Amino acid sequence: MTAIATPNQLQSAIAPVAIGEHLIGPGQPVYIIGEIGINHNGDVEIAKRLMDVAKEAGAQAVKFQKRNPDVAVPEDQKSKMRETPWGTMTYLEYKFRVEFEEAEYAEIDRYAKQLGLQWFASPWDVDSVVFMERFEAVAYKIASASITDFDILRAVRATGKPVIMSTGMSTIEQIDAAVAELGRENLILMHATSTYPLPAEEANLLAIPMLAERYRVPVGYSGHEIGTEISAAAVALGAATVERHITLDNTMWGSDQKASMEPEEFIRLARELRTVQIALGDGRKRVMPGEESKIASLRVKK
Repeated sequence: MTAIATPNQLQSAIAPVAIGEHLIGPGQPVYIIGEIGINHNGDVEIAKRLMDVAKEAGAQAVKFQKRNPDVAVPEDQKSKMRETPWGTMTYLEYKFRVEFEEAEYAEIDRYAKQLGLQWFASPWDVDSVVFMERFEAVAYKIASASITDFDILRAVRATGKPVIMSTGMSTIEQIDAAVAELGRENLILMHATSTYPLPAEEANLLAIPMLAERYRVPVGYSGHEIGTEISAAAVALGAATVERHITLDNTMWGSDQKASMEPEEFIRLARELRTVQIALGDGRKRVMPGEESKIASLRVKK
């Protein structure tokens, strides 16, 4: 059995990726992303309140999802009726109802600059890549669902921006093909399991150092579990970035709300991730400063 390299062993082999002023990779502060996604329910004021939560937690970035529903919604789903907080409507009408357009993203861009937060989005179609370029996106996130959509991968690569790619629902062969399409320069992979909510037995966190060793790029963790323990363990295994869904209230309308973190929990998670990263140290065994005084008092002299 081949041994998996430790985070410290991989530091010299993996170059950090710059997203604006932040470096993501081994030896750098863990890059924390508050995944707002569509938990804003089409309300820019909710989105701004969630951005406030991310700022209070000390996260570096927030992430949204961008779709052109005419393209992204399958034809057989468009006319299906759906009960929503805004009344009964087709699924296509619902997707447009919760989708932000230029005015909303202009306000998000303004507010992110005011807070000192980075923001970007997962484009679910090529039109959305073109849309995001209007805002000079600092990076792109490839959702697990899009890892086999080479049209999106090519459109994102053509922007020349850093790419964060989730690997949920994917075989190693599919990840190989996507990495070959995107190239490894300015690429960050995210270990993920696309089960909502994620049970511990499906987390498979040892894939984090495996992916780092295989691809020699920074690897992070996109979590869908309940609680903070698994994400903290991901950092202990070398995750350079952690992304978690955030919400104002788990009981709000929306498919992602129940597997999202409410404000106090996300703030606590960010604190725990920083503590874990500090606690990892440098891997060199030595006497620590706090131990010096204990040597004389506790060690038996012969």
